[in-house]
Formats: sequence, C-alpha cells, structure tokens
Amino acid sequence: MPERRLSGLVAMVLLVLAIAAPAYARGDKAPKVPMITDAGVAEVQRAIDEQRYIDAGRMLDKAGLAGVSDPRLTILSGELNLAKGRLNDALVVFKRVEGERTVRGKSLQGQGIVLSLLNRDDEAVAMLEAAVAEDPSSWRAWNALGSQYDSRRDFARAQTAYDHALMGSNGAAAVLNNRGFSRLLQGQIELATKDFVDALNKKPDLAAARTNLRLAIAMKGEYDRALAGGAPTDEAARLNNAGFAAMLRGDYAKAEDLFTQAMKTRGEYYTRASANLEMTRALAARQKAATSAAP
Repeated sequence: MPERRLSGLVAMVLLVLAIAAPAYARGDKAPKVPMITDAGVAEVQRAIDEQRYIDAGRMLDKAGLAGVSDPRLTILSGELNLAKGRLNDALVVFKRVEGERTVRGKSLQGQGIVLSLLNRDDEAVAMLEAAVAEDPSSWRAWNALGSQYDSRRDFARAQTAYDHALMGSNGAAAVLNNRGFSRLLQGQIELATKDFVDALNKKPDLAAARTNLRLAIAMKGEYDRALAGGAPTDEAARLNNAGFAAMLRGDYAKAEDLFTQAMKTRGEYYTRASANLEMTRALAARQKAATSAAP
C-alpha cells in the first residue's frame, strides 16, 4: 500500500478514536457529548495543508456522523471549501461561527480571504481589518490585507501588513512573494528580487514567485535571462510577461516584439498578449506625439 494512502488511513483511525462517544458507565444518566481532541483537529488541518482533500473531507464527515459539534471543525470545513475553490460555500460556512468567541478571529479571517478572492474589495478590507483586530496573530489575514492595500497603492500600510504576516508565519514563502510583488510595484526591483529568491528557497515549487522573479529580471532589461529555462508549454506566458516588463520600462519596440512572439508561440488567439500589444502601441503613439509636439 502506498505511504500516502496509509497516512490517510492512520489519520482516520486517530480521528475515530478521538471522537468516539464514551460508553455508558454504571450510574450515568445520559451519554456524554462526543468530543474531538486537539490532535484530531490538527490532523484534519494537516490533511488540508498537504492537499489531501479527500482524507480531510472524510474525517470531517466522520466527525459529523458521530455527532461532534465543535466550531473548530466548522472553520476547517470552511478552509476545505476555500482550498477547493468553493468560495461561496466557504463564505457561508465561515460566517456560521462568526459569533463563536473561540474561533471568531478565524471566522473573520476566512471570510476576508474569500471576499478578496471574490473581488469584493471594500468588504474584504473591512473584514480583514476586523480579523487582525480580533486576533493580531492572524498572519493570513495580514497577508491578504497587504495585497488589498497594494491594490489601493497604499504601500505604507501594505508594508506594515506584510511585516505582521512575516512575523506571524515565520517568513512564509507566500508572504515573501506578496511583499516582493509590492516592492516591484514600487520600482524597488532589487529588494523585490531578493524576496522572490527567498520565497523560492523556502518553497521551490511556488509558481507565483518564479513567475514574479522572471518579471523582476525583465524589469532590469535582462529579457533573455528572464526568458531562459522553463517548460516549453509556458513559453508564450514567459514572452508575454517579459513584454509587459518592457512596456512598463517604456521599451515599447521590445515590448511589441515580445508580445508578437507570444501570440505566435501560443498558436491560437492569445487575449492577454493581444490586449498588451494594443496598449503598447497606444503608449508608443502617445510618446511619439508628445515628442513631436515638444518645442
């Protein structure tokens, strides 16, 4: 039996033991309410973190069938829906335990993250700010807040949010990547590059950090280096991203060339590269007109 599957079965056994309702003892008037141990909760969380979503779902179902009522399991059910991309379901589940004092911070954090992913930005900021006020150690809420502040170009608040997130997560790769992107938006290319490298050192398979690192390299004008390596299936995306960096640098001729290559490489209509190409040509025409009008 494969080791991965075995671990799931062991977890199931542990959870069953943790939530089993006690037998009647002599003199008891009623059975005790089934409970779940901290170890059982941690095992479900571990399954979600390791993307063993079937195992996590089975453990949560087992707890429900055993009659366990614990707000921590409701939070985990929300996290499972969130991890599987069931955003509206996750939002409903997180809200269900908003009034439970012991998990209120996690409920607000979960709702804020979901609202961010649903692009309900004003609601997301309000919810995330409430989450960190309720529980300042909620690093995922701080991380999501940083991204929200970046979108508003409120970089001072974003920096503070990422500082809290890094402290609370022991320098999580996802936070390093987001702070790096924030720095890239501010033109702090060297600092951004360091963040992306640090993120990849912690989590080598973090695709967002690798893409952002290529973007940072292209922002330096090192296009060939930014395009080097990578899977052939990603070549069109790499060309598009390098073109976007060239456009931001005002290197419009190079940007047009890279976007054109991206569309040819894709071999089919490439909406994003096409839109970027149109924007580049408009910016180049505006620059040319401004130059011609100058005395």
